[in-house]
Amino acid sequence: MKTPVIAIGLDAADPVLLENWMSQGHLQNLNQLRKQGAYGRLTNLEHYKAETPWTTFLTGCLPSQTGYWAPIKFHEGTYEATLVEAYDFKEYSPFYALGDDYRVAVFDIPQSSLSEQVNGSQVLAWGAHSPQTPTHSLPAQLLSDLISKHGEHPALHKDHGDWWDLDYLQHLKQALETGIEQRSAICRDFLRQEQWDLFLTIFGETHSAGHDFWFLSQPEHPLYHHHKLNGFSSDPMLEVFESVDRAVGEIIAEAPKNAYVIVFAVHGSGSNTTDVTSMLFLPEFLYRFSFPGKSMLPIGKLGVPPLAPIVTPKTMNWQAEVWRQIYHPNPLITWLRRWGPEKLNQKLEPWLPRLAKLTGANYSILSRLRRPGGGMSWQPPMWYQPLWSQMKAFALPSFSEGYVRINLQGREPNGIVARAEYDALCDELTQQIYSLKNARTGTPMVKKVIRTRLSGSECDPKLPDADLVVIWEDSPADVIESPQFGRIGPVPYRRTGSHRARGFLSAIGPGIEPGSHLPTAPAVDLTPTILQLMDAPIPKYFDGKPLLKKAILAR
Repeated sequence: MKTPVIAIGLDAADPVLLENWMSQGHLQNLNQLRKQGAYGRLTNLEHYKAETPWTTFLTGCLPSQTGYWAPIKFHEGTYEATLVEAYDFKEYSPFYALGDDYRVAVFDIPQSSLSEQVNGSQVLAWGAHSPQTPTHSLPAQLLSDLISKHGEHPALHKDHGDWWDLDYLQHLKQALETGIEQRSAICRDFLRQEQWDLFLTIFGETHSAGHDFWFLSQPEHPLYHHHKLNGFSSDPMLEVFESVDRAVGEIIAEAPKNAYVIVFAVHGSGSNTTDVTSMLFLPEFLYRFSFPGKSMLPIGKLGVPPLAPIVTPKTMNWQAEVWRQIYHPNPLITWLRRWGPEKLNQKLEPWLPRLAKLTGANYSILSRLRRPGGGMSWQPPMWYQPLWSQMKAFALPSFSEGYVRINLQGREPNGIVARAEYDALCDELTQQIYSLKNARTGTPMVKKVIRTRLSGSECDPKLPDADLVVIWEDSPADVIESPQFGRIGPVPYRRTGSHRARGFLSAIGPGIEPGSHLPTAPAVDLTPTILQLMDAPIPKYFDGKPLLKKAILAR
C-alpha cells in the first residue's frame, strides 16, 4: 500500500537563520517538526549554489548532466546573451511526472514545466519569485477556478524593488503575508479533495523576503545600522517567516495521518555578496584588464580611506543610480548624467545620437544620458557588450557568481586570444581576481576561482558558458580595489540578500525516529528521497541517492 507524501519547500530559506530563530523561540511549527522527526542540512557544490538548485531538485540531475547552468544564456558564435529563465525539461522531465500509477498535485512550483505525464493537478508560478515565468495549469481551467476562489498572488512579478524605497518595502511585506494566507487556503483545499500520493508546494515568499528584508533583519549587513528603523518597528523578514511557519502548521494539520511530511529548502540566503560584485565590479575589472589605463567607472585612489557608503541614492532604481557614474568620452554628457536635472536630460536624450557621432562615441548604450531599457540592458555587464569583441575576457550577465568568458579565437566571432594562450590567460586572470580586496576592510573578495574547462579546445555543449566562475567571499562590499587596476566604487548596494549553498530537510512519518539527526548531504539527494517515500521508482540517471534509508525503521 502506498504511503502519501506531503512535500513543502521553503525557497531560499537558510538553515543557519532558521535554527537561530528556533533557538530564540520563533517558528514553533518548524521547530516541532524538527523535534518529531529527522532533520539535517543539505549542501550544493559551491558553483551550483544560486542559479540551479531548483532545476537539480526537479530533474534529480546536476548541471553537468542537464547542461543548465544559469537562467541567462550566452549564445556561442555571437556576442549575445538572453534571458532563458528555466530549464526546458526536454531531456529530463520533472521527477513528479510519474504517469498513471500515482496521483500527484503540485502547486506553485518555481522554474518547472507542465507535463502530460502527471496524473493529477498542476499549477505553476502562481506566486513564485520569478520575473517573467507565466502562471499556467493542467487542467487549464484549474488556474482560473483557483484565482476566482482565492485571488491572484499580490506579489507575483512585483517583488523587484530597491532597499531605499520605503513604499515598496511596506507594500511587499503586506503582499507576501497576504499571499502566504492565500497559499495556505489553496493547499488545504487540495488536501481535502483526495489523498494524493504526492502533494508538493513551494513557498516563494521566503525567497522574496530574503532578498529585500535582509538588511532590516540581520545585524551583519553593512546597511543594518543605517536603515534599521526604515519605517519598520520590528523585523519584517522574521514576520514573513512566522507567517510561513503558521501556514506550514495549517497545511500539515490537513495531511493524512499515515503520510510522510517533509519540509525542505534546496538553498539558503545570507547578506548579498554577488549582485554588485558579479553585475558591476567584475565587468569593470575585466574592462580595465583589457584596456589598461581606461575605465568606465571612476578610478579611486589606493591607500586612502574610501568615500562613505551611498545610503541615500538619488533615484529609485539601482541601475539608474550606477549609470550616473559611467564614463563618457564627452565630459558634458558625463556631467549631465551625474548632476543634470532629470527633466533636462529627458529633453536632451533624443539629440545625443548626433552628438555621439560628432564626438566619435559610436557605442549606442554609452551615448545615452539615461539608462536604456529593454532587452538585457538592465544587466550592467551588457553595457560593456559593444566592446566584448575587443576584450581579452569579459563578464557574462549573472544573478549570482561571477562568470568570465575568454574571447577565444576559433570560438568567438572575433576572438583575439589564441588557443595556445588560453591556459596562461586563465592563470593570469585567476591571479588578478584573487588579488581583489574589499577596500573598506582590506580582506580578500574572492573565495575561489573555478576553471570549467581543461583547455580552450573543449566544446561540450553542456559545459558552462563561463571559462572561469568566481565564488565571492561571504562579506558584502560596495567598493573594491585591485593592486594593478585601482579602486572601483563606492556604489550603492543592490538587493540586500543573496543565496548560499546550504539547505535543510525535516521529515516525519511512519518509521522515522523522533529527534533523529541526518548527516549533511548533497541537495541532489532530496529528489530520490521523496520518490523512495512514495514507493515510486528512482530513475537510474539520478545523481543523488535517498537520504532517509537509515532513519526509516520497519514499515
